[in-house]
Amino acid sequence: MQTSRAADTARERKQNRIALVNGQSPSGLQTGQYRVYNQFVAVDTHDAPELVDLTATIRGIVAESGVTHGHVVISSTHTTAAIVINENEPLLMRDMEYFLDRIAPKDIYYGHNDFTIRTVNMHEGECPNGHAHCQHLLLGTSETMPVMDGRLVLGQWQSVFLVELDEPKTRKVAVQVSGI
Repeated sequence: MQTSRAADTARERKQNRIALVNGQSPSGLQTGQYRVYNQFVAVDTHDAPELVDLTATIRGIVAESGVTHGHVVISSTHTTAAIVINENEPLLMRDMEYFLDRIAPKDIYYGHNDFTIRTVNMHEGECPNGHAHCQHLLLGTSETMPVMDGRLVLGQWQSVFLVELDEPKTRKVAVQVSGI
């Protein structure tokens, strides 16, 4: 009988690996006050690849929005600039930049860069950026994070970054905060 009880306890532990830390509704929570707050942020980049920390800006937008409980979506409006969450540690950031360069180096052949055969989505002053599009495949266009008690919820070491993959330029990031 004890062996069966021990097996049941072990099974319960395996099934209960995830637990709510705080499963209660915030005090004073009311419905019918849903709001959506939108803002665009211009980001000047200086290198590629480059990680630009947007965390303080996003925190300010969340505070400005008046949303106390909801979520924020941060989205790049570009196919060669990504949004990621990671640690803002200088050596790690350099490692990530090297990683992107190794995954899709600038100096190999990309059909996208062959302007003698490419005919789609061309513009004046087009630069060869096939590597940036390929690097973007590994990263995301957007991130969604919770807003609780009027604050952006991030882990201790988490920061929100725009990742420039192409060349220095001004990038546009859409930020939308929604909730109550």
